[in-house]
Amino acid sequence: MISDPLISLAIDNCFASKRWTRPEDWMPLIRDLGIRLVEASADTECDPLYMGPEYTHDWIAEVRRCSQRFGIEIANLYSGHGTYATLGLAHTDERVRLRFRDQWIKAQADTARSLGAGLGFFAHAINDASLQNPAEYRSVMHTLVLDLADLADYARNIGLSSIGLEQMYSPNQPPWTIDGAKGLLRSVFGMKAAPFYLTLDLGHMNGQQYFHKPSAGQIFEWIDKKAAGKSCKGIWLGPKKAVDLFSLAVSGQLDRETAIEEIQQLWNGYDYLFSSPQDGSVHRWLQELGCYSPIIHLQQSDGKTSPHWPFSPEYNQKGIIRGDEVLHSIGKAYEREPEAGMPPPCSRIVLTLEPFIGTAGNNYEALEQIAQSVAYWRQFIPRDGMPLSEALERCGQKQNRGR
Repeated sequence: MISDPLISLAIDNCFASKRWTRPEDWMPLIRDLGIRLVEASADTECDPLYMGPEYTHDWIAEVRRCSQRFGIEIANLYSGHGTYATLGLAHTDERVRLRFRDQWIKAQADTARSLGAGLGFFAHAINDASLQNPAEYRSVMHTLVLDLADLADYARNIGLSSIGLEQMYSPNQPPWTIDGAKGLLRSVFGMKAAPFYLTLDLGHMNGQQYFHKPSAGQIFEWIDKKAAGKSCKGIWLGPKKAVDLFSLAVSGQLDRETAIEEIQQLWNGYDYLFSSPQDGSVHRWLQELGCYSPIIHLQQSDGKTSPHWPFSPEYNQKGIIRGDEVLHSIGKAYEREPEAGMPPPCSRIVLTLEPFIGTAGNNYEALEQIAQSVAYWRQFIPRDGMPLSEALERCGQKQNRGR
């Protein structure tokens, strides 16, 4: 059993999208930040469908040349906004689904292999009509598992270092709960015994709090407020049929107690639309699944949204993410006994800053904040390939000095 993985710090070059677009542009910026490992975003001009095979061939050659020149290594490739904006691997039309699987993800896997990198992605969402029908939902998820298993097998056969899927935070973008993520990894690994992993994003635990299953008393209170014409936001009842029953109770067409009873009965079979309190905890995700996450995306957040704040002094004051706590939670994942049916624990984890610059953002202020983020995380990971045990020892020494 692996108990002491090697930890490195990287940065996703998504911040360079539409700004510093060539390897010769973004590599020196990243080098000057004190980072040598890069997660190359498809949005920064290496999307296989947008760019095509000829350009991709030349891009790989340019990356190799610039890597030698600037001392930068591509640790992983990652999907971007283009694939995130579609139904992708869960598309309602099989032609589109297979195009994403075979012409996007496998093509990107080939590119990653040619650079000695791993691959991570999120490229699916489930149409609402499928969410409203448990049998249809199960069918979509079964097809998704088959496709992910096929991709895991493909990655193993071409010698890819790792392949994995990012966790999200809403019912239409599974996996979004801890149990759901474990179930997905088990199902995919169980198909062909080809390792398939998760990417944890430290801001992707913030949406689950809005999808808890309400109590009967909470539903009654919501009905009461709505019937009185009061503002009442954040109502979540799961399937559309439950919302319809709720509306009938608000309008007085259905007795409130009857409506609540029918809503609760209706929930049978719709567990996939609800989360539990643990699903909103950054540290529960890390403690349960950190050892199955070769990539962990770093962003500072307020615990309510996924804002991709930098780790600057200003945002660290109001954010909830602390570097030492993150490392300790990852350590707890490796202290646990391996769970049956899961892929092997990761021997390497790349903590990857994922900074975005808004459309109207100031380039140079953003770079300053990114530099502050790097400085913050270098306190904990001063060198890449550091054993986790050593990083945790540094955290302890730092705490003792601060007393």
